[in-house]
Amino acid sequence: MKVLVLGTGCAKCKKLFAEAEKAVAASGVPAELEKVEKMDEIIAYGVMMTPALVVDGEVKCSGRIPKLAEIASWLTTAAAKNG
Repeated sequence: MKVLVLGTGCAKCKKLFAEAEKAVAASGVPAELEKVEKMDEIIAYGVMMTPALVVDGEVKCSGRIPKLAEIASWLTTAAAKNG
C-alpha cells in the first residue's frame, strides 16, 4: 500500500507526515509512506489545500490534520479492500 502526504513542507505537512507514520505503525498495515512536495504533483491529485493524505491513489483528506485513529482506519479499510 502506498500512502502519500501532499504538502510543500510547512509545519502542518510535517505534522501530518508524523501522524501518518504513527498510524502505519499502530495499524500494523504494511505501507510505503512518501512525501510529495512538488506543486504540479499535488495539483494532479485535485488538491487545493495542503496538507493532504492519499491512500492507494485516493485523497482521504485535504486542508487538515486528521486524528491518528482516523488515519489508521483508512489504512485498515484500504488493506481489507486489497485483500
